[in-house]
Amino acid sequence: MKITDITTIICGNPWKNWLFTRVETDEGIHGIGEGTINALSKTAEAMVHELKPLVIGMDPFQTELIVQKLQRDIFSEGGQVHGCAISAIEIACWDIKGKALKQPIYNLLGGRCHEKLRAYANGWYRGPRKPESFAKKAKEVVRRGYTALKFDPFGSNWRMMTPEESDLTYDICAAVRDAVGPKVDILIEGHCRFSVAEAIKFGERITPLRPGWFEEPVPHTNIAAMVEVARHLNFPVACGESLSSKQQFAELLKHDAVHIIQLEPLFVGGFGPAKQICGMVDAHFGVTAPHSAQGPVCSAACAHLNASTPNFYIHEIFDDYNEPWEKDIVIGGVEVKDGYIEPSNRPGLGLDLNWKEIKKHPHQQGYWLPLFKSGWEKREGEKG
Repeated sequence: MKITDITTIICGNPWKNWLFTRVETDEGIHGIGEGTINALSKTAEAMVHELKPLVIGMDPFQTELIVQKLQRDIFSEGGQVHGCAISAIEIACWDIKGKALKQPIYNLLGGRCHEKLRAYANGWYRGPRKPESFAKKAKEVVRRGYTALKFDPFGSNWRMMTPEESDLTYDICAAVRDAVGPKVDILIEGHCRFSVAEAIKFGERITPLRPGWFEEPVPHTNIAAMVEVARHLNFPVACGESLSSKQQFAELLKHDAVHIIQLEPLFVGGFGPAKQICGMVDAHFGVTAPHSAQGPVCSAACAHLNASTPNFYIHEIFDDYNEPWEKDIVIGGVEVKDGYIEPSNRPGLGLDLNWKEIKKHPHQQGYWLPLFKSGWEKREGEKG
């Protein structure tokens, strides 16, 4: 079997343009991939087409060789964008392998370790940054059966918060805890916002609320800073979504301070590198909670990765809070029932995309999350 063509399409989801790929073969089997990245989907798409000539004629079963060729051999380091372009091709190749062998991808990654995957909701808190709005929407999440939910209560704050802003943020966290009760995990998203001192100060303040984790409270580019925060707090710090190489994860893990690792399969180059990183985390007695804040193909890829990972912890899911037309562009896909995902037993990823429907929702320049702009949590895009 040989790869004969790679085509791309961008779907204009208002809070993040989704980049999808379709890899064709000479045996008529095609695979679907994804390379979504916040404000740079056009950039990642261009990189897919720059890399495309290197894999035309290759066997899609040789995913390790494909990743090496696309990563090492071009002798350029493009970070997250590079990882997304590789993943968009590599994931589609795994989809092809699964279809050809009539097996779900998790069976090709070592087999299914979990009958169902506990999920946490994200994207549920669209609306005003007020405690009563967060509380009302959190109750709706729990009514859907979720036992965990994640949210960023910090507005557009960066590095430091005024006392007024700190109080409002705390009140939002406390309102969510009161709304969902003591048995639901509340996961606090930091989006790399703060200095070490501010992260520790606020982390200590919310400790009585028993957060499940404080996610990326400081920038990922300074691993020592992340480690310092983790060692000061009496509840877990989670991070890893912004890292794009195994070497970065090795640097993080060697400190044995952060043990909830949120690798993003799209940023690291797809299933192969992601599976290797999961093994590295296991060697440090850690658990994985992969970042899955992209499109529906990424959701399915994470489900297969998580199902085949013994040290999997929890699955991030946006699908219940995306645009309603998402169901029109996906054939198959991930479903959440009572807060859990049952991995598909269909071949490959277990889904396909309706490109005709996707064309009804074209790329828009302002469709990304401006995380340091007031009102970003409404998820209306940069122009919102």
